[in-house]
Amino acid sequence: MTTTNPNPPGTVDPHHWPDVARVPSGRLRTAVARVLAARAVPAVGIRLHTGPEAPAAEPADGGAPVLWLRAPEAFHARLAHDGLIGFGESYMAGEWDSPDPVAMLTRFAEHYEELVPKPLQPLRHLTLPRRPASDRNTRDGARRHISHHYDLSNDLFALFLDRTMTYSSALFTDDDPRDAYGLARAQERKIDRLLDAAQVTDGTRLLEIGTGWGELAVRAARRGALVTSITLSTEQRDLARQRVAAEGLSDRVTVDLCDYRDATGSYDAVVSCEMIEAVGERYWPTYFAALDRLVRPGGKVVLQSITMEHRMMRASRSSYTWMHKYVFPGGLIPSVTAIREQITASTGLRITDRLAFGQDYADTLRVWRDSFTEAAERVRSLGFDDTFRRMWTFYLAYCEAGFRSGIIDVEQITMERAA
Repeated sequence: MTTTNPNPPGTVDPHHWPDVARVPSGRLRTAVARVLAARAVPAVGIRLHTGPEAPAAEPADGGAPVLWLRAPEAFHARLAHDGLIGFGESYMAGEWDSPDPVAMLTRFAEHYEELVPKPLQPLRHLTLPRRPASDRNTRDGARRHISHHYDLSNDLFALFLDRTMTYSSALFTDDDPRDAYGLARAQERKIDRLLDAAQVTDGTRLLEIGTGWGELAVRAARRGALVTSITLSTEQRDLARQRVAAEGLSDRVTVDLCDYRDATGSYDAVVSCEMIEAVGERYWPTYFAALDRLVRPGGKVVLQSITMEHRMMRASRSSYTWMHKYVFPGGLIPSVTAIREQITASTGLRITDRLAFGQDYADTLRVWRDSFTEAAERVRSLGFDDTFRRMWTFYLAYCEAGFRSGIIDVEQITMERAA
């Protein structure tokens, strides 16, 4: 049973966002969630503000971040029924807000294990939703999942990405301004470091798994490399081909729709930037076997991957989260330990270098979020409603908080195949 959304009629389109438009019922569970939240939120250093009036501005001195409950009954009902999925859906519905959502979410992330009383923590796994079978990254599933996110609209991504159209962590220096101009320079630096690690020079045969919008392929081709780039996104393929052609590099770069499992050939180097997160644990052996198969003996494989601590990865790998439901279906962030285990078990690869730069990802996400916020009217003009806008804002803030807190990191991992 459900009740109607407390927001004004028409705020959330029930056909587009059915689980956001309705509020779960259940008085007892809601009452329990209210008690737990009232205890946990202040205990981790967050100030609760309830009511229709906005709270005072976030303290400039680093004081307690604010969780503003606009519709507390609906918020607690969603929390009781759907846990963290409900927490995200409640934000999408406009039932809570914060003057500084990243500061608030960072505080939650830093104290994640304290949010549930210790006597109840063993029961947490019983209440978490499990991944549905449809979340598996079979060939059809992988195409569907990639399309869900990356085929939304090239114009949408262009509103908040920098001029390089690069959708992964940049690599800043202390001299880079943390704005769109500085971000573009930092993205070029990140790509150049990946190519340097892969020893890409004139004549290098390079395979890129996960094209993005073509910036890495273009920069590799400018070095004289012969690039094959594969993707499952038709939107990305089409724009990447246009960008390659505009640079006069079509004779050096091929961009194809192709699953990594179906890639063929032998390459001097393979680069894959933040694609492994979409593979899924079930298919990691297949993915690493493909890397091993596609690179020549003595060749380089360079990954850029978001990572998490191994214990946390193992604890969360079967969970179905708000991120899976709305943003990245089928995804799982690996640990470095898991990557090492995979290459040791089934490949001739060995890790030769690692660089971690998680705080740079936090800064990257902040620039993206600022740009997305400033482009709100243009987002609407593309046909994306306010619920989508809040969903995307929450996604960017949620990820930034993960990196700010250190719960997740990002690394460039260089490997070499035995000669």
